[in-house]
Amino acid sequence: LYDVGITGRDWIEETASEVVSLGQLEYSKATGRPFSIVLAVAQDAPWAKVGDLPTGVRVSTEYPGLARRYLAEHGVEADVRLSYGATEAKIPDVADAVVEGTETGRALRAAGLRILDTVLVSYTELVVNPTSYDDPVKRHAVHQLHTLLRGALEARGSVLVKLNVGEADLDRVIGILPSMKAPTVSQLHGGKAYAVETVVEKAGINVLIPELKDAGASDILEVPLSKIVH
Repeated sequence: LYDVGITGRDWIEETASEVVSLGQLEYSKATGRPFSIVLAVAQDAPWAKVGDLPTGVRVSTEYPGLARRYLAEHGVEADVRLSYGATEAKIPDVADAVVEGTETGRALRAAGLRILDTVLVSYTELVVNPTSYDDPVKRHAVHQLHTLLRGALEARGSVLVKLNVGEADLDRVIGILPSMKAPTVSQLHGGKAYAVETVVEKAGINVLIPELKDAGASDILEVPLSKIVH
């Protein structure tokens, strides 16, 4: 058995796994949105909500355990069938509805389907074997790993900006700079200029650098970041 793993909440629920979750790692393939498991039907299907599904409705899915529990909770007696891929293409010949994973919904819409309900919202999680978590040494190690992973995710989309500025322009430059807390300001040798550094969002860096230059900053550096640990 493994001590630690990274998986989605969807598979934790599908397999009914007994694990200790250290928390969500909020990233995904295409967007910043989570991965969702949804119940979808054809655009022209007569059902408006999950409770409208008829007895014996054929449901195709890669999540049979999750789908059966969800439908049973809503009082729907369904014929749930395991899908080995291309699930959205199973309607109408093989299935009446699908329980499928999606991040944007584009593939479902392209297949002529509409979402009836969200079964589960799933983020990636760092999980630990409960037996391993009971070991103090391993527990400390996995929490250290969690710190590093969260630091890497926190650093995405951010850069470090470093610059020099004369005393006369310091306040104007500081006023332009966004920062996580407050910029770090150090007086340079000789006492007539300052070194300034701060973390900013990468998305606005190409607008920020010319503004800093116009405000009197010089020797401006944009430095990529690999981790930010609070």
